[in-house]
Amino acid sequence: MTKASRTVTIVIPARYGSSRFPGKPLVELNGKPMIQHVYEQAAACRAVSQVLVATDDERIKQVVERFGGRAVFVAGEYRTGTDRVAAVARMFAGDYFLDLQGDEIPLSSELLTDLIEPFLDSGVRMGTLKRVIDSTDDLLNPAVVKVVTDAKGDALYFSRAPIPFVRDVAQQQAIGGLHYIHLGLYIYGRDTLLQLASLPTSRLEDAEKLEQLRALDSGIRIRVWETKHASLRVDRPEDVPGVAERLQQYETVKRELQNSGVFFKV
Repeated sequence: MTKASRTVTIVIPARYGSSRFPGKPLVELNGKPMIQHVYEQAAACRAVSQVLVATDDERIKQVVERFGGRAVFVAGEYRTGTDRVAAVARMFAGDYFLDLQGDEIPLSSELLTDLIEPFLDSGVRMGTLKRVIDSTDDLLNPAVVKVVTDAKGDALYFSRAPIPFVRDVAQQQAIGGLHYIHLGLYIYGRDTLLQLASLPTSRLEDAEKLEQLRALDSGIRIRVWETKHASLRVDRPEDVPGVAERLQQYETVKRELQNSGVFFKV
């Protein structure tokens, strides 16, 4: 199978009943529901064959279809987004599936390309992205997931704790080139995705509430590539004003530069 013939399907899991923020995919950010911002960046990626929103709520499905997106109704209880994406993989043909969380807004479709293109060239079973942490607040925030990799770029561990812990400093702080945020997107071959969904929840996964630890626990290596492209994440209701403001700033700068004929990259 040639690279050109391989299909990549982006699946955006979008639950209505989030415990910390019910209805989060539909929250309005500068005149658009959040799910639309995520979907449009995914659809703009040149390496993608199709984009689907997987939801358990008719309201989300209707909103997606209203702005011209494709949504599939995936009913039932699923442990994680990975398990919901696997349900979609059982319904649709495809070689590779990318799980893009519905509350992670790429500010450029190139962020997705930074994962898809090296993954297709690598031969590994599962991949994800990291970005340098430049804020000590992010390093110490348990809502921000951190990742440590080996020399080849394979994940050693993911945690909500500030890893690696720097022993010889009085106070933990973000160190460039040492501390990395893990971005909430994964790409897998179809067989790997279905295998993951068939595995029991691991003890580490249950403790940290991080689904990728199920893969590490079972011996599935996860290759981690670095991106320098920005994204915005909404975790709680109080995040919305700040995210909306930053999104507006990016869009304003992008529009002004495009109007002046300058290439814009985030």
